[in-house]
Amino acid sequence: MKGRWVLAGCLFWVLSAPSLGAIEAQAFPDETIKARYYDLIASLRCPQCLNTNLAGSDAMIAQNLRATVLRLLVEGKSDAEVEQFMFERYGDFILYEPRWTAKTWLLWLGPLGLALVGLSVWWSMGASSRKARHGLSESDRANLKQLMDR
Repeated sequence: MKGRWVLAGCLFWVLSAPSLGAIEAQAFPDETIKARYYDLIASLRCPQCLNTNLAGSDAMIAQNLRATVLRLLVEGKSDAEVEQFMFERYGDFILYEPRWTAKTWLLWLGPLGLALVGLSVWWSMGASSRKARHGLSESDRANLKQLMDR
């Protein structure tokens, strides 16, 4: 009987252990910092995870970055200063919307450029097919007849 209680206790301990690590308790000085904190960690990307924000990542670096965001907010930094701090250390990857710089202009304007190239090719193909459908005009036929008669 004692063995069953030991087994049940071990099983309970093993199954409940992951739930202890799932809760990340944060002490917020006030509600505005709490709201800003959750907005920022939702808008910053985890450097280790694929397309996951800091709020949804369980990676160790995400935990460290969440603590850094909270520390910076408590120090009185603005949201822009926190984003700049992260940008200086992790580059454009940490931002879901990269900034408009000389390095990223192709990223922003590339799709528009490709759409314009596609439209111009489509228009030129349509114009050439319209010209081919109409055949030769009367003056073109007369010029062609003169050339063939020579």
